[in-house]
Amino acid sequence: MNIGETSRQSGVSERMIRHYEKIGLIPAPPRRGAGYRDYGERDLHRLRFIANARDLGFPIEEIRTLLGLWTDTGRASAEVKQLALARAEELQRKAEALTVLHDTLVDLAERCQGDHRPDCPIINELAARRT
Repeated sequence: MNIGETSRQSGVSERMIRHYEKIGLIPAPPRRGAGYRDYGERDLHRLRFIANARDLGFPIEEIRTLLGLWTDTGRASAEVKQLALARAEELQRKAEALTVLHDTLVDLAERCQGDHRPDCPIINELAARRT
């Protein structure tokens, strides 16, 4: 199938399919007579795997590792579990940092009168010098 059909069926944009091919996450497909890429079912499954891993927050290098584990029928599931738990911990750290940012912004907004006067704790905080 061509890249457009592969994109529709996998949910991965044509641009990202080309990018994944360029960085080696998917093998370069054979080309038809006119030079068009010709993707198969294996490519489609691989792209769906990559898309699912991206949706779960895995970065490219960890996806590369997961792809290797996926194709290794002799793998230990402990390796996969370790990667998943490490990613979950990183996501938890990021969630906590976002909560702090959220709470800070809400606090600043609540302290701002939001009226016609120029005094604003949001602007004051943004302008404050870091020490």
